[in-house]
Amino acid sequence: MPPFVFLALLLLVVTASASTLISDFHALIELKNGFESPSPVLSTWNSSNPTSVCSWAGIKCLKGRVVSLDLTDMNLYGSVSPVSSVFLSLDKLTELSLAGNNFTGEIKIENLSSLRSLNISNNAFDGGLDWNYSSLENLEVFDAYNNNFTDSLPLGISSLEKLRYLDLGGNYFMGKIPESYGNLLSLEYLSLAGNDLQGKIPGELGNLTNLREIYLGYYNVFEGGIPKEFGKLVNLVHMDISKCELDGPIPRELGNLNSLDTLFLHTNLLSGSIPKELGNLTGLVNLDLSINALTGEVPNELVSLQQLRLVNLFMNRLHGSIPDFFADFPRLETLQLWMNNFTGTIPENLGANGNLQTLDLSTNKLTGTIPPNLCASNQLRILILLKNFLFGSIPEGLGKCFSLVRVRLGQNFLNGSIPDGFIYLPQLNLLELQDNYLSGNLSENGNSASVPAKLSELNLSNNFLSGSLPFSLSNFSSLQNLLLGGNQFSGPIPPSIGQLQVLKLDLSGNSLSSEIPMEIGNCFHLTYLDLSSNNLSGPIPPEISNIRILNYLNLSRNHFTNTIPKSIGSIKSLTIADFSFNDLSGDLPESGQFAFFNASSFAGNPLLCGSLLNNPCNVTATTRTQKKASEEFKLVFALGLLICSLVFTAAAIIKAKTFKKGGSSSSSWKMTTFRKLEFTVSDVLECMKDGNVIGRGGAGIVYHGKMPNGTEIAVKKLLGFGRSHSHDHGFRAEIRTLGNIRHRNIVRLLAFCSNKETNLLVYEYMRNGSLGEALHGKKGSFLGWNLRYKIALESARGLCYLHHDCSPLIIHRDVKSNNILLNSAFEAHVADFGLAKFLVDGGASECMSAIAGSYGYIAPEYAYTLRVDEKSDVYSFGVVLLELITGRRPVGEFGEGVDIVQWTKKTTNCGRREEVIRVVDPRLLTTVPQDEAMHLFFIALLCIQDNSVERPTMREVVQMLSEFPRLSPETQSSSSAVFCQKSKNIEKEKNGSKPRSDLLV
Repeated sequence: MPPFVFLALLLLVVTASASTLISDFHALIELKNGFESPSPVLSTWNSSNPTSVCSWAGIKCLKGRVVSLDLTDMNLYGSVSPVSSVFLSLDKLTELSLAGNNFTGEIKIENLSSLRSLNISNNAFDGGLDWNYSSLENLEVFDAYNNNFTDSLPLGISSLEKLRYLDLGGNYFMGKIPESYGNLLSLEYLSLAGNDLQGKIPGELGNLTNLREIYLGYYNVFEGGIPKEFGKLVNLVHMDISKCELDGPIPRELGNLNSLDTLFLHTNLLSGSIPKELGNLTGLVNLDLSINALTGEVPNELVSLQQLRLVNLFMNRLHGSIPDFFADFPRLETLQLWMNNFTGTIPENLGANGNLQTLDLSTNKLTGTIPPNLCASNQLRILILLKNFLFGSIPEGLGKCFSLVRVRLGQNFLNGSIPDGFIYLPQLNLLELQDNYLSGNLSENGNSASVPAKLSELNLSNNFLSGSLPFSLSNFSSLQNLLLGGNQFSGPIPPSIGQLQVLKLDLSGNSLSSEIPMEIGNCFHLTYLDLSSNNLSGPIPPEISNIRILNYLNLSRNHFTNTIPKSIGSIKSLTIADFSFNDLSGDLPESGQFAFFNASSFAGNPLLCGSLLNNPCNVTATTRTQKKASEEFKLVFALGLLICSLVFTAAAIIKAKTFKKGGSSSSSWKMTTFRKLEFTVSDVLECMKDGNVIGRGGAGIVYHGKMPNGTEIAVKKLLGFGRSHSHDHGFRAEIRTLGNIRHRNIVRLLAFCSNKETNLLVYEYMRNGSLGEALHGKKGSFLGWNLRYKIALESARGLCYLHHDCSPLIIHRDVKSNNILLNSAFEAHVADFGLAKFLVDGGASECMSAIAGSYGYIAPEYAYTLRVDEKSDVYSFGVVLLELITGRRPVGEFGEGVDIVQWTKKTTNCGRREEVIRVVDPRLLTTVPQDEAMHLFFIALLCIQDNSVERPTMREVVQMLSEFPRLSPETQSSSSAVFCQKSKNIEKEKNGSKPRSDLLV
């Protein structure tokens, strides 16, 4: 070949190579310019030096071309769709990853015939994935997990014959799983979990015989059961088809999956017995069939599953005895069988393998004793055996089980003493031994090296424990609830009690004596204090008033003397107090909170006097003893007194009748009606008697009355806020707000009565009281799920009317369960507008002069900035929804500084709606449709978001509550659905691991 020809060819090759690398360079620069805020990591992408491409961050080259582009977790954001065509120029790419960024909008990847791996997971891409997959014929890995894709699952994927890994989970895909997905014969990993898929699971997926992992559950709602064809997936290692409403029996064909190590079918509607064929899965490590409707006994064939570490069968209908072979599994770490109908004894050797960490056998019908070797190797962390028929003593070995974190042995028939050191274990967070027959003393902490710094709740109530309270109680630096009521403790309350930071302290029903130590006033976090039914004596220490957030105080049935400290009335949070049946004397304070307590709170103290007790303190009997006076003078004087008394009595009766009838004088009553009424102001006044009091609140006293025509009314009397007062503390707001409102779910104001001294509001009577009373009182179990959902919808409609249909718009400002009243048909009515304000400027935030609302319901922005809009009400309503779901009060049940919002988010792993079963009211667990609970929980989470802008309006809340069971695509894809980073992350951990079973303890 002539030299010049060779040089020409060489130059042509070099030029071609350079031009293709340059085209890659220009494509990448264009891609970078499309990002709204490029990460500093891309600073190496030098737009002035095309030859440096292969040294750029995230770039790999081969033979002079870019073959790998990896932008994983670079904190990039923006839309990729305007520059999607850029990828066409990178025609030699084999790997492309945009994972873990914040890209939005649509994306389309096509015509990259060399591409083998495509990862666009953990972004916010939307739209569909209906691409030209025939132009991606070499694709082996496609990961689109955790985006906002909608529409149906893409059919074109079925043409990818080389595809080994497919993850479309954590999106909003709808419709059915295409049968053609059964043609992806090379597939080893398939995840479609966490979408909105419906229909039957196609049996054709059983053709994927190379499959090793399959995830189909979570949010999807499938019809029918598990396909029998899945028995052909002989290479399957991990199967998770949980939380997707599968019904029918577990196919016995699953016993053919000899490679399986994890089988998760929990939280479905599966029925029938556990197939004995599952005993063939000798390599099985994790088995979770919990929260279904399985019946029968645990088959003996499961004895072959010697590799099991996790066994979850809780919340089924299984019966029979717990198989002894569970105790023989050498690697068993977790055994949860709670809420079934198991009988017989707990296997004697359970825990002897030395690996047991979690044991929950609660709510069964087990008898016998607690096995002695549960903590043989100090691995046991969780021990829950409550609500059984266990007897005998607590094994002494548990007193040295330093690994224990949670222990719940309550509601059994255990006897004997508490093992030494048991309550002082260093890792212990919760210890419940209530409602047993335990006896003996509470020992002091004899091990100075074991400091119980983590114990937050100690419940020993309703046993036969005796002796004095140990001084070591002061060691519990994290204790929030100390419940020792209903025992036989004696001696004084140790002053060290003041070192505790408890929220709830119950020492009632014991034989404690001496005085209350003044150190009790150092328990600044206390909200509940019950010392009733003891032998305590001496004066009530005024230091109690230092507890500024105390809500409940019961000192009844003791031997307290002297007067009640007036300073206790300054505790504004105190709503319930009981001083009855003591030896108290002197004046009953009437200021502060004392004005709202019932007379029954002071009964049984004959030396106590005050107007509330109808025993005035300022009346003195004047006895005039004149030894020299004649008997005739005494008689005349007595007759004179009698005549004067009769005259004054007659005058008082006449005046009272005139007072009731009303008149033209300035002191007469005036009644303004807002409805056509068939009763008079005299009829209203007639019902205002002490025997008719049905409630006392921050604004006044409420009476119940029955009018001559049979109409029942509620009369609200505001004390001290007459017409001459310029500051009526919300009274005028109620008149302006309620007088003209006409809505079925707003409590009706019938009339307004007033004179110079007093103002009265006349409401329609709500026979079933408030939602708070019904939900948290003794009747809570009667509020079934359907009724709770109905109440949620009706109260939402009432608030929606205030926010959107009134003129001007109205903010309630004190939305809570106690301000939702229930009539005789349990229809909800929003009430108590003493704090209501108008949105005079069309909805803009208004700055209030003081915080209004109730503790536990106040939105974050309101508490800290004193600025409020209708979204503050939405937050409070979200708290009410959580009350309806959980049956718990907003505060006081979750530990120091924790309210129902924080507790719910933590318990459900940052607000995952599929985890709602963890917080559902246990009184409802057997009757709550899971999909409805998830739906209501989802709405509650939207309402309680910290950012008020992201909360829905009440109109949107009503719409979501009304359109159950399906949510609109718009609602599902909104940014409001994000609660804790990405709530659609199903069970995926930050390290990329796939779904795992829940451990509910």
